[in-house]
Amino acid sequence: MRSNLLFSEPSVCTGCRSCEMACSLSHEGKCSPNLSRTRVIKYEAKGMNVPTICYHCSKPNCMAACLEGAIKRDEKTNAVIINDILCKGCRSCIIACPHSQISFNTEKEIAFKCDLCNGEPKCAKFCPSGAITFSDLDEYMMARRRNQINKSATVTVTH
Repeated sequence: MRSNLLFSEPSVCTGCRSCEMACSLSHEGKCSPNLSRTRVIKYEAKGMNVPTICYHCSKPNCMAACLEGAIKRDEKTNAVIINDILCKGCRSCIIACPHSQISFNTEKEIAFKCDLCNGEPKCAKFCPSGAITFSDLDEYMMARRRNQINKSATVTVTH
């Protein structure tokens, strides 16, 4: 089964945080970076913004760590999702995630992470610079190759 994945391209991220706002508004009904399932990390020394995203691992450590069985893979989207009803807030998934992509909602006392918005991630949809995209791996790699070729191609004009 082929499915789309989220991809992050830090070199084009402007740090606008539209991805965070779209995510938290979609999931929680309010614009709050703390409630976003994606985060933009600013590296001041390098002048760089890095959008961080869940990789929806093929063998998720978070799923293995959840003793409540609250973390499953969605058959339709292939996303690794947390069931809010089954989550008891023990935070073992947060500790287990090697990419630090699970957060904790202190109001609801449950863990939360990217769920790919049922196959239409708002972070990618509302990213104005294209720093976060949602596509098939082959399509993504072809676009990267095209960009690299376009960047390296130079035209020499002689008179």
